[in-house]
Amino acid sequence: MPQKKGKRKAGQGGEPEAEPDATELPRLSPKRSKKEAAMKKLEEAVQEARRKAAPSVQEFKYNKKRVRLISQGSDLKDNAKCILYWMSRDQRVQDNWAFLYAQRLALKQELPLHACFCLVPKFLDATIRHYGFMLRGLQEVAEECTELNIPFHLLLGYAKDVLPTFVVRHGVGGVVTDFCPLRVPQQWVEDVRERLPEDVPFAQVDAHNIVPCWVTSPKQEYSARTIRSKIHSQLPEFLTEFPPVIQHPYPPSTPAEPIAWEACYSSLQVDCTVKEVEWATPGTAAGLAVLQSFIAERLKSFGSHRNDPNKAALSNLSPWFHFGQVSTQRAILQVQKHHRKYKESVDIFVEEAVVRRELADNFCYYNKNYDSVQGAYDWAQTTLKLHAKDKRPFLYELQELEQGNTHDLLWNAAQLQMVREGKMHGFLRMYWAKKILEWTRSPEEALQFAIYLNDRYELDGRDPNGYVGCLWSICGVHDQGWAERAVFGKIRYMNYAGCKRKFDVVQFERRYAPCKLNK
Repeated sequence: MPQKKGKRKAGQGGEPEAEPDATELPRLSPKRSKKEAAMKKLEEAVQEARRKAAPSVQEFKYNKKRVRLISQGSDLKDNAKCILYWMSRDQRVQDNWAFLYAQRLALKQELPLHACFCLVPKFLDATIRHYGFMLRGLQEVAEECTELNIPFHLLLGYAKDVLPTFVVRHGVGGVVTDFCPLRVPQQWVEDVRERLPEDVPFAQVDAHNIVPCWVTSPKQEYSARTIRSKIHSQLPEFLTEFPPVIQHPYPPSTPAEPIAWEACYSSLQVDCTVKEVEWATPGTAAGLAVLQSFIAERLKSFGSHRNDPNKAALSNLSPWFHFGQVSTQRAILQVQKHHRKYKESVDIFVEEAVVRRELADNFCYYNKNYDSVQGAYDWAQTTLKLHAKDKRPFLYELQELEQGNTHDLLWNAAQLQMVREGKMHGFLRMYWAKKILEWTRSPEEALQFAIYLNDRYELDGRDPNGYVGCLWSICGVHDQGWAERAVFGKIRYMNYAGCKRKFDVVQFERRYAPCKLNK
């Protein structure tokens, strides 16, 4: 099960930036007809844009830099019966460079195209909250694939155990998959590579980043400052419109077996006490509706109010980005159409959704300690070690933090927002993690607690942005040294008084008071 979105944003000095989307979580409103009309208009505009790009990917000038060959051999075998797209991180049909590349191969070879997803029984600290969101999104994928004459197979188990067998049984001539920089999904890919027949080429496409991770930079970048120009210089080449995934003209010899969705749920070995949330409807269609509402209602105030947790200014798109149900590239293409009207907001959204997000992928791809204090820069490890024995003003156990049971009402409110809604406001994610550093026995324990809570409750947990967010807050990654103080050393400090200067703290505390949670 793939990953998706993050936390704070920070650069070389200045105020930290909040993520491009957090949590004034909109409920469904009675004004459905007007919103539905706007959504229909967006869908039609997007479909027309795809058609204008090319009738299909076969007529489209596909940028091969998005693709890298994982297997040794590159030639499709002569008796191939089909091409397979192994979907993982990017769980959508349209606006998906990996799916498009697989269809391109199939059209070129005049072969049927199949798609599959391997449902693992557990993944890190994911709960039914995350699996439910993912599975309901995959139901939409399966339906869309059926309409396009592309059989969709949901395989139960780890890819290394189920995918090679599937490839042999169906006579698959070539496999295409998407890209995730995290170690577990990378291991899945490596395991499959080792077990695939030698005559089946295996290609990987970065369908999550606009500029492919391995193209942006061959090394770990120090900060947003060092990666920004590398990304912006390549956006003209990669920030293009998508062609459509079309109804596939070569029918499969055997259809996909019907998916027993209830059996899928039964196969899971996850915690079912962290319930699914009501505000976020899974799937690409719902994600695009959130994008449309952001552009229509919140983009205008994104630049000025994104750091105020009491204002409705953020995109709220991170769950759909994380599960790959909405392409970040599609969001940027749509938002940029409003650059003349909302220049500041659009520029900041691009900075956060492109530069900061792709910086997080860069960090996790090139730094194998992306979830450990050992992944921090030398200066940060040194300063944290020097202050590891400093007296903490408060010490809390994990259970007290999880229940939002501290002396700090703002911190408690942020924690309860996350527990309840699966989404904490981006500005508060920074404050939240830094206080965990201040109230635990060591930086190692602080990072462990922060990652656990983030991955367990945030819909966009288990994501490069989440790991980098925790390391930015606790270990100074992508930041610089600041004035030295107890516990933090030279790590950037945040406090309650600073939050009070930025927004109405009491209003937020009242909104997420513990009694309200119990009701």
